Amino acid sequence: MPPQRETSRLTRSPGRLLSFSDGVFAIAVTLLVLEIQPPHDFGRLVQGLGALWPSYLAYTLSFLLIGQVWVNHHVMFDRVRHVDRWVLFLNTLLLMVIAFLPFSTSLLADALRAEQGLRASVVVYGGTLWTAAALFNIVWVHLRRAKLLDPGLGPFGARAIGRRFALALVWIGSGILVGAFVPIAGVAIIAAFLPAYYLPIRGEYGEDDTPAEQQAR
Repeated sequence: MPPQRETSRLTRSPGRLLSFSDGVFAIAVTLLVLEIQPPHDFGRLVQGLGALWPSYLAYTLSFLLIGQVWVNHHVMFDRVRHVDRWVLFLNTLLLMVIAFLPFSTSLLADALRAEQGLRASVVVYGGTLWTAAALFNIVWVHLRRAKLLDPGLGPFGARAIGRRFALALVWIGSGILVGAFVPIAGVAIIAAFLPAYYLPIRGEYGEDDTPAEQQAR
């Protein structure tokens, strides 16, 4: 009898996807600082630097937000065994939105400085973040349905991560809605979820444990 031919399924490691993604995140945060233009009147340098507060505010907020996206991107892909074409495509869309954020940041800073167009700029800024959050959720749902996740994650961790991603849609959406009427309040709502989303997700390490609980074992 002829020897049986072994069939192997092509699997793509997420390594290259993560390397490319990290590069885009790094470029995006670097571009943020280019929006801050130094004052030209060195005779009133202190006053000129102080007048740049909208740029400082927008830069700080966006840098931390992109950092937050990067952290949660790793939370998601650290548990991915391999990726398919859909993941590559959806992740590309996510990176496209992240690369657009420096423009949204510049728009917000200019509107704050001019004290005009604030409502529209907050909606555009929040809309950029909401789109990124939506793509996060789409990628996560696909990873679960296509069974591309590490089985060691467990259902509790998978649901906990999914809830965290889904909550971002409501949180940012609320900021956009409020910002359309009270711009500063909308920005405050969007900024308020920064601390919560830097915290670890219970169950993300594969069990119903936080990192501290695991280290104590």
